[in-house]
Amino acid sequence: MQFTDLNLSAALLKAIADKGYTTPSPIQLQAIPAVLGGRDLMAAAQTGTGKTAGFTLPLLQLLTDGAKVQPNQVRALILTPTRELAAQVAESVAVYGKYLPLKSAVVFGGVKINPQMMALRRGVDILVATPGRLLDLYQQNAVRFTQLEVLVLDEADRMLDMGFINDIKKVLALLPKKRQNLLFSATFSDDIRRLAKGLVNDPLEVSVSPANTTAERVEQVIYPVDKNRKAALVTKLINDNNWQQVLIFTKTKHMANKLSLHLETAGIKAAPIHGNKSQNARTKALADFKKGEIRALVATDIAARGLDIDQLPQVVNYELPNVAEDYVHRIGRTGRAGAAGHAVSLVCADESKELAGIERLIKQELTRQVLAGFEPVNVLPGSKLNTKPYKPKKPKAARPEHRDGQRPPQQRSAAKPAR
Repeated sequence: MQFTDLNLSAALLKAIADKGYTTPSPIQLQAIPAVLGGRDLMAAAQTGTGKTAGFTLPLLQLLTDGAKVQPNQVRALILTPTRELAAQVAESVAVYGKYLPLKSAVVFGGVKINPQMMALRRGVDILVATPGRLLDLYQQNAVRFTQLEVLVLDEADRMLDMGFINDIKKVLALLPKKRQNLLFSATFSDDIRRLAKGLVNDPLEVSVSPANTTAERVEQVIYPVDKNRKAALVTKLINDNNWQQVLIFTKTKHMANKLSLHLETAGIKAAPIHGNKSQNARTKALADFKKGEIRALVATDIAARGLDIDQLPQVVNYELPNVAEDYVHRIGRTGRAGAAGHAVSLVCADESKELAGIERLIKQELTRQVLAGFEPVNVLPGSKLNTKPYKPKKPKAARPEHRDGQRPPQQRSAAKPAR
């Protein structure tokens, strides 16, 4: 089946053709007709499956007809957990809607609020927002929802993980009861189903990949190495393999800064991206990475969630995540849209527990390779794949000040850049 078979308008088909696409992905095949038909939707789709276009395209078509948006009003609201994902979704709306007479805007924290208030003054057909900034704008009478027709929750699982459940409930209480609801999540966990119970009405459920599976075309390998040799090893891997574009994950902002500085010193153009960086700095780092001006982007999990980078060949787990599900999200950055990918993890003896949790979650034993000259003094214990059902860790409750993936100001001093 082609996009031309999905009853999309000529303006949308032209925008799709401009992007070079002809065949819809599995999630698009199921989601687009459902949304066009007015159904509520619960979709389990991991990053890289084409889910953003799966709701953006039919949303644009639905809004082409209807009443003109009034000042400070919104006809469709898309909620996302992070600034980067909000920017990516807004870009998708702009790209696919460029031949349509619709207005869109994106709002998130970390930047001045006044320009966002000005953008909303005349009203927008589609608003992409993070929960915290949206509530701030509502409290300042900059946005109203009387005309709202459609609500989209994107990466709902991540919003719950980041502690946004209270903010989401506050937003839902402001919206008209009669509306179309679209919920997208990597998995349908018990928490997601509880959220959906008070949100969607007789939804169509679609799933395009089993829960917590890793991309089939991603080659995964781990290098056992002592903690103090990791920086030297990742430098050697980048140089020896001539990696021109590699996304590296660390657990903390401090380590992201420290490793980025190390790579720069070694002659590898790098930049860190995390919550303590200004939005302008994060946007520039991502843009430079996409253009190839930066070879290594060193990111924390929250900052990297939702990054849309076409044909990213390499992902490196410099440190394993504490939560096994985050490993799946991390390596989902590569091997997208049918392309081959490569995921490397540098694992020290102290991370054996995290490694065991990951292997248990994905139900496979990861290949180990010891690199000559980097044999660990502290030996990584052998794999003992546990076949018992994996129980995900419950997310920590967010503090009241938690907004858009940032910690409260009084805690940010703990993660200063390395000197």
